[in-house]
Amino acid sequence: MTAPAAPSSDAAVAGPTPGTDAEVPEFKRILESISELADDPSVPRNIRRGAQAAKEELSKPRVPRDVRIASAVYVLDDLANDPNLPTHGRTAIWSIISTLESFP
Repeated sequence: MTAPAAPSSDAAVAGPTPGTDAEVPEFKRILESISELADDPSVPRNIRRGAQAAKEELSKPRVPRDVRIASAVYVLDDLANDPNLPTHGRTAIWSIISTLESFP
C-alpha cells in the first residue's frame, strides 16, 4: 500500500486565487456600493477618498481575502466616525461593514 501523495505547495497556499473575488456576486456588490459612496457628491471629499482607499484595499491582488477585508473595515470604520459624514453616508458605510464582516 502506498502513502497518499503530499499536496503540492500551490494547493497548500491559503486564500483565493487572485482575481476570483471580483467574480463572486456578493463581493462585486460590495465593491459597487463602495464605488457609489466614493462617487457621491453629497459626501465630503475626505470620505470619498477614504471609500476609494477601502476599495483599493479590497482589490489588492496576492493579499489573502481576510486581510483585505480587515483592512477595508478598518478604513471604513474610521470614516463612519467622522462628524462631517451625512446620515445616509454613515448608514451606507455601516451596511458595507456589516456585509464585509459576514463575508465568508
